[in-house]
Amino acid sequence: MNKINRIHYLIGFLLTLVVIGGCKKDFLDQPPESSIVVNNFYKTDDQVLASTSLLYSKVWFDYNDKAMYNLGDFRGGTAFSAWNDRGNVLFNTTGDNGENGASWRAFFNVVAQSNLTMQNINKYAGDGVSPDIKKMAIAEARFMRALAYRFLVMNWGPVPVIENNTEHLFDTTITRNTVSSVWRFVTREMRAAAQDLPETPIQEGRLTKWSAEAMLARFYLTRAGVESNGGARKQEFLDSAKYYAQRVINNSGRKLLDNYESLFKYPYDNNSESLFELQWVFAGPNTWGTNNSMPEYLAYSPDISFGGWGGDKGATWWLMKQYDGFIPKGNDTLKGRTLDQRLHATFMLPGFYYPEITKVTDKTKLIYPFTNNAGSNFLAVKKYVIGSPIDLAGIASQQHYPNDTYMMRLAEVYLIYVEAFIGNNSSTSDATAIAYFNKVHTRAGLPPYEVAGANGSGPLTLDALLSERFKEFAVEGMSWYDLVGLHYWNPAKALSILNSQDRGLFFAQPDQMPNPTTWTIIKTSWFSERTITANEGNFLLPIPDAELAQAPNLKRPPVDYP
Repeated sequence: MNKINRIHYLIGFLLTLVVIGGCKKDFLDQPPESSIVVNNFYKTDDQVLASTSLLYSKVWFDYNDKAMYNLGDFRGGTAFSAWNDRGNVLFNTTGDNGENGASWRAFFNVVAQSNLTMQNINKYAGDGVSPDIKKMAIAEARFMRALAYRFLVMNWGPVPVIENNTEHLFDTTITRNTVSSVWRFVTREMRAAAQDLPETPIQEGRLTKWSAEAMLARFYLTRAGVESNGGARKQEFLDSAKYYAQRVINNSGRKLLDNYESLFKYPYDNNSESLFELQWVFAGPNTWGTNNSMPEYLAYSPDISFGGWGGDKGATWWLMKQYDGFIPKGNDTLKGRTLDQRLHATFMLPGFYYPEITKVTDKTKLIYPFTNNAGSNFLAVKKYVIGSPIDLAGIASQQHYPNDTYMMRLAEVYLIYVEAFIGNNSSTSDATAIAYFNKVHTRAGLPPYEVAGANGSGPLTLDALLSERFKEFAVEGMSWYDLVGLHYWNPAKALSILNSQDRGLFFAQPDQMPNPTTWTIIKTSWFSERTITANEGNFLLPIPDAELAQAPNLKRPPVDYP
């Protein structure tokens, strides 16, 4: 599928070299202006569109590179690395942790570039720029800024809200703003974006009103917990989450793909289920920042990729317990199989067959091998791993992949509606909520959830909804933010989930090779780092040390953002 017009990407890339390449990583720095930006740009619709193209890719690069799964999945417990990135896996992320710093810089880079884009469009847009394009471009920047602050406030709690980097140039007195006031700001911004974005994308892959309203459904669901009272989420915001989710479901024209695996078989970009993706493009091995580097860190071997540095990454024992069909046999063993097709699309079990991936060594299609390394092996990551140099010849190279990163899918909107309907109850039997849950559940190849009848399981619980989310969005950087959202209104439950997760090594043995029918998964006896200790003291990420050194006022108590 096509991406946003490639000419705009090239122009956006040139702008990136001018605007981003010369600035420091410090979020307080003013992105420098150039004579190209000031005097020769923002004069036509095409130039304004080019100026916002970089907001879909390069500004998010450091987040997408490794931080997305390090924070979203390693901290959240859906995936782990046995020998690397252990600070995030073991929940002792420090101020000098690489992905902690990369994420902070990336999100504030999105903020700064969004601010600069709006500032330049308002100041320099010429008569040749149509009012509709100007309005839409500013809305794109507001959307990106709001989303970046959503990540910032959920990871670090109180953070400084900056709407104009020029005003804060060299300002070391800036302080953090309270969590509730940051959430008010991001909701206001996303509502404004929804008002001004078009209902249909002006170019494939660009934002629409429905992208923003889907984010509003997500934001209001989370804000209901932020403004909870005595453990009860704010009903007004739960209702708003349902309202926006329903609007997207009924009016956006988006629909789930029939097959879950199709979501991650390249080319999948900008499909009917997608509401917002980071737009990556392969422009040769010597470009950097507009390419997707993440698959290299996930692929388990250079036999199936250009580099393949993810050999110690895979599903956690705790996540495997979530899949229907894997039955505990005592405390240390799981046995069985699952009908859930999401497992095959997300992680590789010994014997799983992937005809879309050709091995480099013998040119055969991939059957994930069965190995035994001192009583351990890995259920390697499949999601976002799209092929080897044979499959991707001419359209990818090492750390330069063309496949997009999902930031919002319609499946999440369905599940947001369900959770908002459960609200402050422990479960729901509402017919619409059950139908929406089953849209996602049955697409995975599972039988429909039934409340009553011979096969009925009773009302749909919040625990079942959370488990569905963990399986649906594993390796999409989501589980950590699900738990942060839960922690806002039920911290004891969030901490209990985290502290019950087994994140240690195990050994997955098929009953036969090839064509296994069941697997026995046994904990590796000699591996001791299996669980974490999450508490209120270490729940949020520490502000990176380098930022505190440059802006010590970030240590001061937060204040409301007006």
